[in-house]
This record gives sequence, C-alpha cells and structure tokens, in this order.
Amino acid sequence: MMPAAISQDNLPGGAWATDLDYCPTLSDAGRRMLEHLRSHPAAPVYTNRSGNKLLAHEVEALRDYEREVMDAVIGWQPGEPPAWMAAFLRQAWVSVPHYRACGSPPARLADVPPISRADLASDIASFVPDDADLARMINFQTTGTTGHPLLIPSHPLVAGRYLAFHKRALRRFGVTLRHGTGQVGVMLLGHQRRCFTYVSVTPAMGESGLAKLNLHVDDWHHPDDRARYLDAMAPELVAGDPISFAELLTLPMTHRPAALMSVSMMLLPGMRARLEQRFNCPVLDIYSLNEVGPVAVFDEAAGGHVLLQHRLYVEILDGEGRPVPQGVRGEITVTGGFNFCLPLVRYRTGDYASLAHGPHGPVLLGLAGRSPLRYRTASGEWINNIDITHALKPLAIALFGVHQQQDGAVVLRLAPGAMAQAGQARALLAPFFGAITVEVLLAEDKIIQYTSDLQEALA
Repeated sequence: MMPAAISQDNLPGGAWATDLDYCPTLSDAGRRMLEHLRSHPAAPVYTNRSGNKLLAHEVEALRDYEREVMDAVIGWQPGEPPAWMAAFLRQAWVSVPHYRACGSPPARLADVPPISRADLASDIASFVPDDADLARMINFQTTGTTGHPLLIPSHPLVAGRYLAFHKRALRRFGVTLRHGTGQVGVMLLGHQRRCFTYVSVTPAMGESGLAKLNLHVDDWHHPDDRARYLDAMAPELVAGDPISFAELLTLPMTHRPAALMSVSMMLLPGMRARLEQRFNCPVLDIYSLNEVGPVAVFDEAAGGHVLLQHRLYVEILDGEGRPVPQGVRGEITVTGGFNFCLPLVRYRTGDYASLAHGPHGPVLLGLAGRSPLRYRTASGEWINNIDITHALKPLAIALFGVHQQQDGAVVLRLAPGAMAQAGQARALLAPFFGAITVEVLLAEDKIIQYTSDLQEALA
C-alpha cells in the first residue's frame, strides 16, 4: 500500500496539535482539502491523524526521483548483476554494521550468505546504516504471516517514493494520474474491525487529497454513507486488497476511478475480471513487501509480474541458497531497493516464483506467497499448491485457505461473502480430491493460504 501513514498517533487529536505538524508544507489549499475530506456529511469516523512529514526540498527531490524511475530501463540478465551493484555492496560494507561484521566486501554477490526476515527481526538496528538520520526516521511494525514481528526503519522520502513506482506500474496500462489541487487523488481501502484511518495530502501532486478508509460498517454513521462518500470524493485511484475490494463490490458506488490497485494479497483472475467489469477500468495486481516496497506488477501480456524497481536485483534461490536455472521455481531473493534506511543484500522474501527475461525485462512467473506446498490427491499423486490456485481462478473470491488433514481430507475455507460459490469451488477441486469440506473462514486479515498436516507436503 502507499505508506502515507508516517507520523501516527492512536487518537485523532494525536501528539501534535495541528495538521501542519504532520504535513510541514501544507498550504491553504491543502487545509481546505483536509477539511473537505473530514467534514462531508457522509464522512467516516477517522480514528487517527497522519501525514507525509515532507519538507519543501524533499518534495522537489521526489519529483526528480519520479522522473528517474519513469525513465529507467530494467534490463539486467540472469547471473549478471547490474552496473550499480558493485558500488552498492561497497557502501553497505562500509556503513551497515551487519555487513561490516561479515569481513571484507565480497568480490561477488554470490559470495554473500542470504538473510531472512528472522535475521531482521532479531536485530534490525544492525541493518540500519551508520549515517541514517535518526531524527527523521520512521519506524513501523508489521506482523506478516511468518511469526516474525518486524520493526521496519524508513523515512518520509522513502514513503514518498512509493508513488513513483505505482505511476510506473499504471503507465503500463495507459493510466497517467492527473488529479491535483482541489481534487482527491487516492483512496486506500481496508476492511477490518480495527483499522488505522486518516486523511492527508500528496505534496508532489499539488496537495491532492489522500484518505485511508475502513469499509467496515462500524467506522461509519450509516452503512449507506460508504458509497455516498466515495462518490462525493471521486478519487482518481482506489487502492486496497482483495478483501476490501470484495466489500467495495457490494456498495452502490457509481464513481469510476481511473484504476484500481490491489496490493498485499494474491488477487485471483476471477476477482480481477469482476472488478474490471464493474468499474470499467484497469485493475493492477501489485506484488509489494513492507521491507522492499512495490516489487512488480502483473501484466498478462508479459505472462507474469514485471519488475518495477530499477535499483533492485532479483535472484531465485533454492533451499540451500543457490541460484536456480532460469525458469525453475525458487525463493525470491532481493538486493538493493529504494529504502536507504534498510539496504538489503540477498534478502530471502519468503515468496516463490521463477524468473524469465524477455522484451518486458525480468518477469516473475507463477508468483506465490510463502513456501510452496504439495497436496496428495485422491489417487495418491502429489500436486503443487499452484495447481490449486490455477483451479480456483474462475472464482471471484477475495480470501481463501486450503488445508489437508493427516488422513488426506481437504478443507477449503471461504470468507462468509464467498460461501455462495462453495458449490463451484467443490466442482473445481473435485478432479484432485473428490469430495471436499467447505467451511467459513472468519479471518479478516492476511492468512497463510496453503497448509497441511502431512509431513511429506513440504515441497
């Protein structure tokens, strides 16, 4: 998601007294926009205050950075790190305590042992460069699904850079963001019982409005206000995840944004097609990580997720940390990135894909979060969890879980709003497992989608 929640407090009053504390470059037009977002009769109950924290010279720096991102060519080849890599590694070994403790700078990237989320969770401070501006640093916590809570160091400039990569992704689908002063640019949607919500402005886009909304009815004076507010604000871009988009589909919203952008979770093609049909606009599936930012966007013409960052090198590693041949699935491992508070070297993301190179540059094929599992079919054969994903593609569902029990029985868990598709889901999985059990999935946040009690399931 676009991380505009920079300096944040638990109550709308916050630790600071005014919006200027959160948005240092706020103009009269920006103040009017914040009032517009807050005072509409259908506005939700915003639970927090937040802002971009950008200084005037940083806003100009972001405009320059955006031009760099939009003009960049990502054309490195497998096994051939890009030209910027050598200087990046030298700087990391000079300024980052963790890497400096490893000894002399490596002659090759392949000589560096990979790291994981657990390494960051155990001592995140050792991965922060010595010259990081602690007074301007932002720290936010993410829990993920791996059992390793993580505090991520960042900076207002880092958060502001997300927009450049989202614009690069949108350009692939013919969308150029144009909203500026007096207009609402972005709505970020959530659908949770508890959700951090706020209003802000985007200085690099003429202080266009930005709001994080929770579509859960508890955050609104009346359930019908959700559609009224979205229509009245008319955001140019709506971003969310499959859960919040599933709720959006239930609302009688008439506004048509320029695009929808899905982040955070797997977006099934069936759900994407339903959103495209309803809102008559491109629906982007962004692969993004809190530790790395936007990594890639799905492009059907390219056959997978096309990389977005020009200073991020991607390897695909096996379980022993060795690069796999092109086209072979393995763990997505990254070096570089745009977060100068957290330079990463061979960071194992916990997500899996294969990598191909072609006219679209490096492309991640068959992207799937978390470790791959295999499932035992009714005939005793084994299939990959990706086969299950492919089987369920026709369904317009936002969230699901598939679990195989010790006796081989399979349980499919669907969110309450998707239970009407239980019969179709049974039919799609019947060729693999015969009869399956369908249960209600009560989670409203990220889950581990594929699980198994079988010891042999770890692929």
